[in-house]
Amino acid sequence: MALTPRLELRQSQSLVMTPQLQQAIKLLQLTNIELSAFVEQELEQNPLLERTDPGAPEAGEIRSEGVAEQSSDALPQSELATQTSADTAEALTRSSETGESIDTNQSMDTDVDNVFTNGSNADTPAAPAAEGGYENWGSGGGSYNGDDLPGIEQTLADVASMREHLTAELGMIIESPMERLIGVHVIDMLDDAGYVKGSLEGLAARLGCALIDVDAVLVKLQGVEPAGMFARDLAECLALQLKERGRLDPAMRAFVDNLDLLAKRDLKGLIRVCGVDEEDIQDMVGEIRALDPRPGRAFNHDVAQPVIPDVLMRQGPDGMWLVELNAETLPRVLVNNTYYAEINKPCNSDKDKRYIQDCLQTANWLVKSLHQRATTILKVSSEIVRQQDGFFRHGVSALRPLVLRDIADVIEMHESTVSRVTSNKYMATPRGIFELKYFFTSSVGGSGAGDGHSSEAVRHRIKDMVDAEDPKKVLSDDKIVTLLKAEGIEIARRTVAKYRDSLGISSSVQRRREKSSKF
Repeated sequence: MALTPRLELRQSQSLVMTPQLQQAIKLLQLTNIELSAFVEQELEQNPLLERTDPGAPEAGEIRSEGVAEQSSDALPQSELATQTSADTAEALTRSSETGESIDTNQSMDTDVDNVFTNGSNADTPAAPAAEGGYENWGSGGGSYNGDDLPGIEQTLADVASMREHLTAELGMIIESPMERLIGVHVIDMLDDAGYVKGSLEGLAARLGCALIDVDAVLVKLQGVEPAGMFARDLAECLALQLKERGRLDPAMRAFVDNLDLLAKRDLKGLIRVCGVDEEDIQDMVGEIRALDPRPGRAFNHDVAQPVIPDVLMRQGPDGMWLVELNAETLPRVLVNNTYYAEINKPCNSDKDKRYIQDCLQTANWLVKSLHQRATTILKVSSEIVRQQDGFFRHGVSALRPLVLRDIADVIEMHESTVSRVTSNKYMATPRGIFELKYFFTSSVGGSGAGDGHSSEAVRHRIKDMVDAEDPKKVLSDDKIVTLLKAEGIEIARRTVAKYRDSLGISSSVQRRREKSSKF
């Protein structure tokens, strides 16, 4: 076969993702925090973008098939930016030039006598405080000026960290410079719970000292407050706290050394090891429960940040569900067309014009993408509420099996789009705040001809069965399968065991031992 060069004309079709489409997809899966950071970055880079007036009216609501959702027409769109009126400034300027007087009552909704300034006012004497009058807070060094108030960060209490507290304790209990050096390194080996993590032999080798010196410093540090710090395991942590209370007798020492028997609820084994009767064991268990297994948590002052929902849901007066977007999480930006017109006319360079056009195109596309993102989230959330109406009215037991395809078919979007919308998005409902992914559960077959059951609802039912079981007749996995089949839920025993493990429920043998014992 001879190889010869030739020209051919071929025509084909391919899907190409433009940068704008990639940006829209990226915005769709961002959380509200990530979206705010992205918009802030765009505001810094694009001079044609600006924030919308926060006092703008909120979007309205519409109702449809038992669900009310925000009107898409009321969401932020690209529009002409408004500027602050300068009528009052022009009037003041004209008055200063011509000597004319102006009526300030026309520009201000108050009388002249009620105008209050932060500066000194010599014409308005202050009434003496001793006579029951008001002090003149607008004059003198004792004036009240909101701008001079400290920030909220400056009013917070300065709480010492665990390292700062222990370093201060180290300086009071150890005088030797060498031992202080060892103590600083031991403090660095503590985890958040206050336990020593790492090898003391390795520390001694790094510092070039004997292991006995490191152990001596560790013993001294174990006497700091709170008791239980610098322990190497749970038993030593509890022993240090019992020693500080004067309760570390031989029986209690044997109890602490055999905590595995306590975890197994082996009452007879503890009685045999400790050499005491059952009543003493009960008292010892009560003392152990009063101890803190993680003393280092006392220095953890991190404030838990609540989840900010992206969608708000509530029930209307007529029983319909009202679904709307959380306005606090929606970035309000628009394109300043006025500024664009001002800077576009004097531009003579092609490079400058190209830059301005790129900024305008990017700004318009960003506003459009934000609008599309908000609309898509609202559509998906509204359809989830429609599909899971039973959950919101009756609880987890009424949760329906739902997959991404069910939502995508109704709103006529791709499953990947629904997946991006529901990732890291939260909805505030009358039953709490849930991630949108929570409402998508697999199906467990039913014995009848009806629909299947949600796996989450089956887990909830198993938990209710275990909580209500008789301590003398603990339910085995096979018994749970029989009871579920009687309720029309076809499920295998291994599936029940998997659901039980995911709920943190121990086996029937362990539960029988726990419920038969008194501790």
